[in-house]
Amino acid sequence: MSGLNIKVRDLVKVHHTGKIEVQALRGLNLDISPGELVSIIGPSGSGKTTLLNIIGGLDKATAGTVQVGDKTVTGLSVGELVDYRRKIVGHIFQNLNLIPTLSARENVEFSLIAAGSPRAKRKQRVDELLGTVGLLDRAKHKPEELSGGEQQRIAIAAALANDAPILLADEPTGELDTANARIIVEYLVKINKELGKTLIMVTHDPSVARASSRILRIEDGLIKTSIAPSEVIVREKAVSYVDQLKARITEINVELDQVDHDFKADKISGDDYVQKHQTLKNIRDSLKEELSRMGVIPP
Repeated sequence: MSGLNIKVRDLVKVHHTGKIEVQALRGLNLDISPGELVSIIGPSGSGKTTLLNIIGGLDKATAGTVQVGDKTVTGLSVGELVDYRRKIVGHIFQNLNLIPTLSARENVEFSLIAAGSPRAKRKQRVDELLGTVGLLDRAKHKPEELSGGEQQRIAIAAALANDAPILLADEPTGELDTANARIIVEYLVKINKELGKTLIMVTHDPSVARASSRILRIEDGLIKTSIAPSEVIVREKAVSYVDQLKARITEINVELDQVDHDFKADKISGDDYVQKHQTLKNIRDSLKEELSRMGVIPP
């Protein structure tokens, strides 16, 4: 099935921790054309995965709408969401979600069995998908017998099993070395071009993002910029990703000082102070964690 359009309007997602509210998305708007390959970049805690999960029917929005084709996803019931996830969306996760006791073939076949596909059709479909990702000769191997790159290719085949028009990839190369990451990106581009799937890819890697037709940058729950892949090269030279993270941490420290000042000056209430302070602190902690994962000592 060819790709569908995606329309997001005024999307809000609020997480509650006790009395503390943290806004992951703050009225986000987004339009993606059928068959488009879009990358979403931005620091940890900016709302990338939350957006993907709401589009994919894995999470509920607090407010706003998500429309995929002719379906208003934010208005679907629990039962309708199950059907939506089964038929409309294929998920590709960083942690793979492969069943360790099943072979590569069985992992790909699993969702076809759940959908009630006949045995003969299942075999033909699985062979076709394993051929698409170049792993037909590894069909009988279990995940532990495959490399990280091969496991991710099996996960891509599984996401394609029911011919979903939308593919959502959350950090699909996050656990891979450069060589394997390049292979995975090449397969995703191939699937997008040859099968016409609409593909949204969340990534922190600018070299991965450049494979898309359009790159959207999220900061603090809003899409701040839409840039062409060629612009990423220029921006990378000017400001590295590490520098961007450090700069944002510095900005948040200034914002925290301002919140403290406003509270002491009676410009904001105690509840507003706690909410704003906690939200900023959570974002800053996420950015620091990302720097630590990259082997950089946070400022």
